[in-house]
Amino acid sequence: MTEKSFNAVKNIFLSLTLFLLTAGPLAFGQTDTLRYAVRGTVVDATGGKPLPYVSVTLSGTNYATVTNQDGAFVIKSDTPPHFVSFSLLGYKSQTVPADREQMMRVSLTRGEFTLDPAQVISGDPLALLREAIYRIPDNCPDEAELFDCFYRETAQKRQRFIYVSEAVTRMYKTPFRLNFGQDRAAVEKSRLLTSPRRSDTLAVKVLGGPTQAVDLDLVKNRAIILNERDLENYRLELLDPVMLDERRQFVIRLIPAADLPYALHNGLVYLDQETLAFSRIELSLDVSDADKATYAMLVRKPMDIRFRPKEMSLVLNYKREDGKSRLSYVRTVFRFNCDARRRLFSTEYTAVAEMVVTNRYPSSEVVPIDRKDAFRSSDILADKTRTYFDPDFWKDYNIIEPTESLENAIGRLRKE
Repeated sequence: MTEKSFNAVKNIFLSLTLFLLTAGPLAFGQTDTLRYAVRGTVVDATGGKPLPYVSVTLSGTNYATVTNQDGAFVIKSDTPPHFVSFSLLGYKSQTVPADREQMMRVSLTRGEFTLDPAQVISGDPLALLREAIYRIPDNCPDEAELFDCFYRETAQKRQRFIYVSEAVTRMYKTPFRLNFGQDRAAVEKSRLLTSPRRSDTLAVKVLGGPTQAVDLDLVKNRAIILNERDLENYRLELLDPVMLDERRQFVIRLIPAADLPYALHNGLVYLDQETLAFSRIELSLDVSDADKATYAMLVRKPMDIRFRPKEMSLVLNYKREDGKSRLSYVRTVFRFNCDARRRLFSTEYTAVAEMVVTNRYPSSEVVPIDRKDAFRSSDILADKTRTYFDPDFWKDYNIIEPTESLENAIGRLRKE
């Protein structure tokens, strides 16, 4: 990728603008169709440790979510749910009867991966990746699709939350044989909560937030990484295979191998061994050169603020269903130190954005999102979100359950 093309696509990743916070509570009303809910916690069967980011689906429906960092989930349906399925990289998938009467506790066991002694996993990782890219049109949907999504972005100053923004969105995707430029996202409803403390006035704005489901689908939008020009800048290694959804996965590591004017990424790519469909992509910006990393992460900041990049990472999960692979979850993390030049010590800030696909519409209900209704990659959710409170805001939607720490933070920010 040339520096010119890098400038054109660098904002595909969640980008930051330092800004002054204004106080505001939360928001909105809804219809009442998702009347049935299942709640619970997913833990590791060996030590009982809560498992975050577990994919949770209601069998026989298109409803889905993921567990939060506490391993907790809530999933809703318009019909009584009978079974709930759980899957996580490195663990055995499990389907259990749904229990709407009490909190469920589901234990996942590590997936045992055994190979016949005569079987040797070998091969050229670059050739595997090229073949996987070539097969994308066959492994991904060949007709337009419409999805419901839940999006959340937060900012923390040290360990304390100072900003929370959430939205229910719709995502329209054209067939994978077409250009992703016609794909769009629209915000159905959103809410915002920010800290009123003067000491918390420095935070971040997330550029394009809800469009992550469109812009960050790197399997469809191959302007970054998954193209011949970019792959030339990386050394590839084939690692030991792992299991996901009871299917063996090739694991390919990407290591920066070129000195360019912009920062590259360290990464892991997971490919289904049978179909070579993309199952998961993990990228982490190389921050060893602070100037290059800052250029990739930061859009603008006040003149008297010093910015020190610490982390910019991306995780994409793809779910295989009906023989096709679809984006199901996106998480981006920004971590940086920031301070005014007159201060002796800097403060660490963390900005996290995550999006989960919660429902896929039947083909008979798929309609494009009108351009005038679409959320743009240059838009900022915090600037467009109304700030009023409704205690039943998420009553009719599937969401990522707030962590205990986030719930406590929301309670404190409301009191402030």
